[in-house]
Amino acid sequence: MTAPAGILKSVGAADQNPVLNISIFLAFVAVTMVIVIRASRNTRTAADFYAGGRSFTGRQNGLAIAGDYLSAASFLGICGAIAVNGYDGFLYSIGFLVAWLVALLLVAELMRNTAKFTMADVLSFRLKERPVRMAASITTLAVTFFYLLAQMAGAGGLVSLLLGVDDSLGQSLVVAVVGLVMILYVLIGGMKGTTWVQIIKAALLILGAAAMTIWVLALKGFNFAAVLEAAVNNPENTNGEAILAPGIQYGAMPLDFVSLALALVLGTAGLPHVLMRFYTVPTAKAARQSVVWAIWLIGIFYLFTLVLGYGAAAFVGPETIASAPGGVNSAAPLLAAELGGPVLLGFISAVAFATILAVVAGLTITASASFAHDIYTSVIKKGNVTQKQEVRVARYTTIVIGVVAIVGGIGVQGQNVAFLVALAFAVAASANLPTILFSLFWKRFTTRGALWSMIGGLVTAVGLIIFSPVVSGQPNSMFGEGVDFAIYPLSNPGIISIPVGFLLAWLGSITDKTVESKKRAAEMEVRELTGYGAEPPVAQ
Repeated sequence: MTAPAGILKSVGAADQNPVLNISIFLAFVAVTMVIVIRASRNTRTAADFYAGGRSFTGRQNGLAIAGDYLSAASFLGICGAIAVNGYDGFLYSIGFLVAWLVALLLVAELMRNTAKFTMADVLSFRLKERPVRMAASITTLAVTFFYLLAQMAGAGGLVSLLLGVDDSLGQSLVVAVVGLVMILYVLIGGMKGTTWVQIIKAALLILGAAAMTIWVLALKGFNFAAVLEAAVNNPENTNGEAILAPGIQYGAMPLDFVSLALALVLGTAGLPHVLMRFYTVPTAKAARQSVVWAIWLIGIFYLFTLVLGYGAAAFVGPETIASAPGGVNSAAPLLAAELGGPVLLGFISAVAFATILAVVAGLTITASASFAHDIYTSVIKKGNVTQKQEVRVARYTTIVIGVVAIVGGIGVQGQNVAFLVALAFAVAASANLPTILFSLFWKRFTTRGALWSMIGGLVTAVGLIIFSPVVSGQPNSMFGEGVDFAIYPLSNPGIISIPVGFLLAWLGSITDKTVESKKRAAEMEVRELTGYGAEPPVAQ
């Protein structure tokens, strides 16, 4: 039932069949590229490029949302966090899932009814368009950048594990290849091609995780308690039964957990690439169906991560995982190698690779839409451009963002991807969510409040991250232990930056004597509640 012992204890054995591993990767890329090319035949207008022609059903879009949301953090990062830190690692799964209730109840349908392509369409609907669009684009690009860093870090560690590449140059080349494939997906297929890649990837990821979960449970007589017992008794587990209780990761600094929880629960509703998915369906009803499907799929998957994380702790061991190329992100692939040898390792790693490609493609198209639609078309050209010109600028932006993602991804190799994504959630919850909620629900909200909230929340979140142990002062910091300019003690800024974002939105509005257009406010209220006037589906 298990692979040779060498796969378990020697990372080098994971590359014993590199031809098989590379073949599976290439097969996935080839199949999805064919789908992307076919989808590109109908990508002509801005609505096609940004929203897939609004042609997807609620079920299809729910699968795509799951594919977009179940990133490298969900699969690689959470499994690794549970394997190494036990219960504290599972807190990521809980936070990511609960966050969808906020998105479903407060944001999904209203955003879809109000906007056309991007988050800035909603935020600028009844406020001064140019400054609000500019600020929204800046926050969108910032959140996208942090999220892209996490995916690229996961890609480097994953493929390095498969090919036995542990030097920095080799991992950098892997990141560059991922970035190039991502750029091709978006340039060729736009949102329609990207969505189909996400649908395929979501199905493969959930089925692959389900198969591994059943396999782990079968080895212990379908008794999850026996899996936990094996994890506790693994000779590499130096924490004993503490891995079953809170405290290993956040026990010394409980406020860090509170900060993380706030970021995870509130961040989803402010993630631009998730919000943009609501515009790919033709009706508000389909948007609601999308979120319901996504919640079920994502919830089931996160139950799998609990079994897989403790399964990796039981069958592989925390020390082996931590010392492998990619660090804690290698837990799921190493568990696959222990269970099914090189074949299962190659398949699961290809699924994880597909996960990364699909998510980075979704992030990239969101960022390119934000620049082309919000900054170039609405701010610089004041709407005086054709759709063809706008799409061309979006494609140019895709290339630039891809290059930036490659450079940034090279710089964060070895970081836990779940942890990096939590930073993106904190920025989204601090800079985007307050403005979204006030725009949708508070008539007194003003342009000043929006600008103060977005820029203030962004600066606070990023500033705290820069001066936190994430960047310097710790062995696993980006700059290492030798460089120390950390003055903020927590690893996640959410506990401070999120309240700051809400406070600035309120303070900016009540001190602003400007009265925003009551007509536009009334129009927005009718539109967000009824869908009347929302962008109609595009004929195919």
